[in-house]
Amino acid sequence: APTAASGFSSQAFAPHYPHTERKTETKTCADCHVSADNDNNAIMGQLLLHGTGYIGLLGYNAWVGEEKHIEAVQVTEWEEPQAVIGSYLHRYAYPDWYATHLKAGRKLQEAHDHATAGRASCVQLRGEYLYVAEGPGGMRVYDVASIANKGVSQRIVSAPFSALGHNTHIPSANATCVVLPTTQPVAPQKNQGDKMRITNQEQAFHPIYNYALITDAQEGLILVDVNTLQDGDPRNNFLQRALTWNAGGILKGARHITLGGSYAYITAAVGVVIVNLTAPLKPVVAAVIPLTGARSTALQFRYLAVTDDSGLRMINVTIPERASLVASAFIALADADRIHLARTFAYVAAGKEGLVIVDIEKPEQPHVYMKFTADGTLNDVRDVTVASTNASAFAYVADGRNGLKVIQLTAPDTQPKFYGFSPDPKPQVVAWRPTRTPALSLSRALERDRAVDESGGQVAVFGRIGSRPFNLQEQRKMYLKPDATLWTVRDHPEAAPVKP
Repeated sequence: APTAASGFSSQAFAPHYPHTERKTETKTCADCHVSADNDNNAIMGQLLLHGTGYIGLLGYNAWVGEEKHIEAVQVTEWEEPQAVIGSYLHRYAYPDWYATHLKAGRKLQEAHDHATAGRASCVQLRGEYLYVAEGPGGMRVYDVASIANKGVSQRIVSAPFSALGHNTHIPSANATCVVLPTTQPVAPQKNQGDKMRITNQEQAFHPIYNYALITDAQEGLILVDVNTLQDGDPRNNFLQRALTWNAGGILKGARHITLGGSYAYITAAVGVVIVNLTAPLKPVVAAVIPLTGARSTALQFRYLAVTDDSGLRMINVTIPERASLVASAFIALADADRIHLARTFAYVAAGKEGLVIVDIEKPEQPHVYMKFTADGTLNDVRDVTVASTNASAFAYVADGRNGLKVIQLTAPDTQPKFYGFSPDPKPQVVAWRPTRTPALSLSRALERDRAVDESGGQVAVFGRIGSRPFNLQEQRKMYLKPDATLWTVRDHPEAAPVKP
């Protein structure tokens, strides 16, 4: 997969000054600092280039983890514009194909699968490889480079040739999840030496970007160096553990992991365990938030959303070592599972209750915007991811025994304000496909608007020599006092200006 010469993602960012000026309107205080009303968490995430979970690129296929399989389901047309099948754009760009899709009852026609050695409870595509947590089958990386090659009979393979020359399997007792520091292709091994530091004036990668991180319900946290899959040499694709860690059994029952910079947020039997991975091979427990039946998490700037046996909660992780459960932030749900945060909305896979969309503009005061079941047809929802194609946003839903559902969230005919920062979603099912076995998980999209992580680690290349994103200390100056307490602003001050 393409990377810059520096090894950073080639999803380039342009650091130029915006060459437009306005006399009557401009940026306000709350566009760059935490609002006193605490209603700009998503905007701050965008400002600092953490990404917003809204405009990611899912691409030609949706990658689904299943009870006994992984599956790539074609969700867009091949031709440009690459319209999502069944969408508003599809109707007008390809009217004949759209009509054929309707005649088929909106069922998607093309998919390719591969059997797994256990439940594919987490899947993640990056470049030409798919990382899969397979329970007692451990973690395996599949080669999916030929997924769109009609001349290849088996488009998903565990190895392109004999295991003697390629082995990307990590055996473990019960692998429950796998995560990468970024969904963008990166090559840290290219970012070395004086040419990078002096001539190109590039920052070094944080060492966490060398690894894939696996949670195992019995073994805890496993780190695997995966740089070999990005070095262009097909002769050295052998993976092995770099670390197995479960200090005092604290990660017993681990089932999901979210990575925010150099901090891992792991759901386990004790609740949410926050692990400091500043030195990846020397993990340190930063904090533990006790919860009953903690299931999964998702991160946006200062807040971590978490599901447990009782519903959706919020944890303040402004300083991860001081993480605290927000008492006022609770949405009761009987069977909440995976979460996706997209700007000011949380999309919660809620089993029989369908896709629950929660307004999180004020993270400490969330409220249900909608429970979407598509007239009762979404009734086994296990996972959801959100991405944008052309001008519309879509939710891709792993609906258990019902398979994959593609839900259009915004379109010109249903949401005239779809060009806004976070338009209210108007969900409608535009396509679906039954899966070989129940659909459990989905690969996250390529993060098109993420240039830096929550710890200040650069991800993507910047377009001018010497330019870079803020590091952690610079980011924190935007919202923390020297004593690490929060400071806030108002766009309309309540007091009169102080005379100099």
